[in-house]
Amino acid sequence: MAKQAVKRAETSAEMVMDTHATAPSFTPKRKVDVQSSGRKQKIYSVITGAGIWFKLNQANITIYDKEQDTIRAIRYCSNEPSIYLDEQSQNAIREHIVFKDKTLIVPPNKPNLQDYLDAHPGNKANGGNVFFEINTERNAEADLDREFLLHDAVSLVRDKSIDDLLPVAIYLNINIEQKNQEIRRELLMEAKANPKAFIEMFDNPMVKIRSAVKQAVDFQILRSRPDGMYWFDTNRLILACPAGQEPVDVMTRFCLTEKGASVYDEVLNRLERLA
Repeated sequence: MAKQAVKRAETSAEMVMDTHATAPSFTPKRKVDVQSSGRKQKIYSVITGAGIWFKLNQANITIYDKEQDTIRAIRYCSNEPSIYLDEQSQNAIREHIVFKDKTLIVPPNKPNLQDYLDAHPGNKANGGNVFFEINTERNAEADLDREFLLHDAVSLVRDKSIDDLLPVAIYLNINIEQKNQEIRRELLMEAKANPKAFIEMFDNPMVKIRSAVKQAVDFQILRSRPDGMYWFDTNRLILACPAGQEPVDVMTRFCLTEKGASVYDEVLNRLERLA
């Protein structure tokens, strides 16, 4: 009996494994894919000066109609398909438009209200300063971009070798005499503060050149004076510095030029010999 029970258990396990192995792939269906076309819900918000309850001014509202090249009066009537006064019937009843807590949510089954608000001269999109449409899709996309940038910036601090991180640390005036983890911690703070700028530093030639120039000054290869940059051993002038400018910055820009390329190569060679 025990052997039969074990055999049945093994057979059941094999059947489960086979089922998992041969199960067809399945892609969940989403309603949003079906509802991607047509009108969508819109959300409008008052810019300033609104309290719990705000009624939009609808008296004598006119707009320019490009199609007819004329000025036309508009008003919102829930029982009328058109927002233009001259297209509405005698039974049209004007309705109040109220923002609650500075917000008005207009569902897709009120197309005339959406059209009226979109055309209203108080709309920020039309140069007004009363209310604006909250673009939830655009906001979601912007939020995703920021989060992805932040993730990429943090990943650089985590995954890059310390040798790759040091030029950026020097460029940001971070003390590189600290322990590696302390350097990474300060870099992480910089990455979180401005992810886009932080990521761009790794491809910016100014970052590597400036870090090399600063290290050359620290290791007495170069001598930085207010009037210019000099070779430390011979005290010969390499580059004069205009009054009020930082010699390291001037030297960095000089190294990016054709004339300064040979000087930069010599600086790198002397730094390499220090190792």
